[in-house]
Amino acid sequence: MKRRSDRSGEKDQTLHGIHPVREALLARRRGVRKIWMLAPGKGGARREGVEALAGEAGVAVEGATRERLTRLAGSDEHQGIVASVDPFPYEQEADLLTRIGEGGAPALVLALDSIQDPRNLGSMIRCANTVGAHGVVIPKDRSAGITAATAKASAGAVEYTPVVRVTNLVRTLEALKRAGLWIIGAVSDGEKTLDSFDATAPLALVIGGEEKGLRPLVRKRCDLCVSIPVAGEIASLNAAMAAAVLLHEVGRQRRLAGA
Repeated sequence: MKRRSDRSGEKDQTLHGIHPVREALLARRRGVRKIWMLAPGKGGARREGVEALAGEAGVAVEGATRERLTRLAGSDEHQGIVASVDPFPYEQEADLLTRIGEGGAPALVLALDSIQDPRNLGSMIRCANTVGAHGVVIPKDRSAGITAATAKASAGAVEYTPVVRVTNLVRTLEALKRAGLWIIGAVSDGEKTLDSFDATAPLALVIGGEEKGLRPLVRKRCDLCVSIPVAGEIASLNAAMAAAVLLHEVGRQRRLAGA
């Protein structure tokens, strides 16, 4: 089934770093228009591998100085490679609901409430991908989007993981609940701890923003809130760490249950 995407008003983007550019070429989810990399003789085997992939895909590769790559990327963390790519293809909510209904593994959706840091967002998408999540949901407002920094932090996982950008997160959680998912919120004062709830059921895991956590209306829509036990002096984990711990607890329980 061909998935629709939300790209209205989006401009072409740049990607930088070996993994983001390589995965964009391999996934072929969005067009790669051109690649710039350090001149021959100044690269390594990994960049040469990307150049070979670009040749197979018919994408032009141009040599560039490190200074020019930094200007193109807007960052000096480009690892000697920058690409011009089509806008990120956000998925529609209807497509996510359809895929959940197609059966197979129990549904798992990561819903993010006002994550501001694009690098945190990228790390969370990477974690969601490693446990086979059906998709990641983010709000259009008060949230980071898929940028070059997000793609780099995800190590290219954004090229494979469906990301849905919605106008109203609460309404989307209600739609997921009607589709049969349990809505599980991550908070510091949850009714249960992460290892004492059933993660094998179809569920949407909701992580709050870096500073304020879950907004009251979002928390109110959760069927259950869970917390991560801590034993040290620091009372909580940051949003990206919490997402990683909770997602991999879901994965652990599901592997043990053969789900």
